Amino acid sequence: MQKHTNFDLSKLNWDDLRYFLEVARTQRASHAAKRLGVDYTTVARRIRVLEDALGALLFDKSRSGGFVLTAEGQHLLGFVDSIETTVQSGTEQIANTGHALSGHVRVGSTEGFGCFFLAPQLARFQDAHPNISIDLLPVPHFVSLSKREADIAVTLERPEQGQYVYTKLCDYRLKLYATAEYLDAHPRIQTKDDLPRHRFASYIDDLAFSYELLYLERAVPGAVSRFRSTSVIGQYFAALQGRALAILPCFMAAPDARLVAVLPEQVEVTRAFYLSCREDLRKLRRITTVWDYLREAADANRAFLMGSDSNMTWVDVKAS
Repeated sequence: MQKHTNFDLSKLNWDDLRYFLEVARTQRASHAAKRLGVDYTTVARRIRVLEDALGALLFDKSRSGGFVLTAEGQHLLGFVDSIETTVQSGTEQIANTGHALSGHVRVGSTEGFGCFFLAPQLARFQDAHPNISIDLLPVPHFVSLSKREADIAVTLERPEQGQYVYTKLCDYRLKLYATAEYLDAHPRIQTKDDLPRHRFASYIDDLAFSYELLYLERAVPGAVSRFRSTSVIGQYFAALQGRALAILPCFMAAPDARLVAVLPEQVEVTRAFYLSCREDLRKLRRITTVWDYLREAADANRAFLMGSDSNMTWVDVKAS
């Protein structure tokens, strides 16, 4: 595509940059359309209009690869992303002057922690901050901060290299669990040497999104898994059927009276969660408020997360 020798700013529709951002982050016009609440043809048309206005090809498009940024598109993305953050910061300061804190925060998390810990904690958070809307993404895969799939991420590993702020959120412990019915119906378990004779629910090794999840073989050498799932919640419900043992986070299993810890002093795994955010977003008040609350909630629940207390603790949230 030929570049214009004289760029006319009046031809640029600033709203087209919003469409450009979503396509750049999702790499699919159809996905961007869903996030923007429009149809595919609208997104494709707005991208063509923007490219015509700039006189530059921003995406290489293919049916298999989707919309892949060109060098010009990559260059523009840095500027537009910065513009978006600046606008968010400015509007936040104006909108929240003399008013209750408001805005939207998207939190990405591992599946079990998101459903069993963050969901109830963030529901309580909104009692004090009803004007902050929360999107919680408890998913069995990584969420991308760079693509703005989330504003804040809780992960098993430190974030990828880049302009990120991160901190260790907490340690948590996993133990071996089974139902009382399973233990009554199967050979007695007195030592770890008895475990290979039993069946386990576990992750699918080649589909686990983090090496940190592949703890069964290390914790129980020789363990045989007959039910495998990419979902820890799936493993939890499989164990509840009374047909298999499962290594589960204590924050999921300990509060459930239907599950019993098996060899709790001999079989345990300790892992950590990390809290991360893009540097530019970390300065936003609504992000800071949610970030600080998550740290406070995790600190208050150290015993619960490590399996020494089966009751979740609630923290007092101060309205702003």
